[in-house]
Amino acid sequence: MAITTGDDVTFEYTGRLDDGTVFDSSRESVAQEAGLVETQPDREYAPLTVEVGSGQVIEGMEEGLLGMDTGETETIEIPPEKAYGEWTEEHVQEFDTDELSEMLGQRPEEGAFLEAQNGQHGEIVHVDDETVRVDFNPDLAGETLEFEIEIVDVN
Repeated sequence: MAITTGDDVTFEYTGRLDDGTVFDSSRESVAQEAGLVETQPDREYAPLTVEVGSGQVIEGMEEGLLGMDTGETETIEIPPEKAYGEWTEEHVQEFDTDELSEMLGQRPEEGAFLEAQNGQHGEIVHVDDETVRVDFNPDLAGETLEFEIEIVDVN
């Protein structure tokens, strides 16, 4: 029976960038080969279960699952607008260096990551005596993503 909105779907997946780089996988062997296991040592690798249409995964993934069936394998391509959006300057914020240094308890350094009070994560991309620029764009913003999906179960 083909997947429809409201179905609980369990699936294995591997996500790749345009250049073939694996950025995520539910399969430990794939993650190991891609060097992801070392960067996420506490992660459990297992099929993902979501309710289609509930917004638990990106829009393009939900659309790609529709119509698939148990045992089926498919590769779907998801453009930025149906994934994490385009990279925008609007998501780069400036802070006063002295104020941010006081909040962090140390001088900010380029390449470091921080979590804002609203829970957003950002990368410090510029530091000088007056200003610090922090990029709050999602890591995969602007990227076209390719997912290899295998449907394990549909309820």
